[in-house]
Amino acid sequence: MPGITEPKDLIVRARAGDTLAWGDLYREYAPAIFRFCRRAMPTKEDAEDATMEIFMKLREKLAQYDPSRSFSAWLYKVAANHCWDMLRRRKARHDKDTEDIEGLPLEAPDPNQLERLIEERTGEEVRKAMTKLGSRARMALVMRYYSDMSYDEIADALGVRRPFVGVVLLRARHELRQALLENNALAVGGTR
Repeated sequence: MPGITEPKDLIVRARAGDTLAWGDLYREYAPAIFRFCRRAMPTKEDAEDATMEIFMKLREKLAQYDPSRSFSAWLYKVAANHCWDMLRRRKARHDKDTEDIEGLPLEAPDPNQLERLIEERTGEEVRKAMTKLGSRARMALVMRYYSDMSYDEIADALGVRRPFVGVVLLRARHELRQALLENNALAVGGTR
């Protein structure tokens, strides 16, 4: 959330139980957290639920926040962990989320090619393609490319070793590219 100054005064007041400060924190950060959740979760309703739950959780977790660090980065990490927990609880992981790494095709798409493919699509087309990904792949992409989280933060949130994050992202980019190409083929095939 670039451009937003750190809300140190709001945090101090919110920690002291000031309800107006809580309201201000919510108004300032909820829209960005909702956008994050909307990319991570399968439906708009899930994203709305997740956003509300994250801010309810924030009341308990605010005491753990280290004021010497970026509040927005910390809040995104709380949101990422919550969404990932929600996805894990909601449904069993797909086989492709837990398959052996050896079966992974390593002919990764050129990142520029994937970026061009995404730029050519509407937000709705990208969102639809993202829903076809397994939950781990979707969360990894959202954390890395929409929230700019580091590999260490992603590894922590997903509960995997840091070296595995690159493999998860590689697989996720490959799956997203395939989903976008499939959606495109269906759209072209359906207009004949």
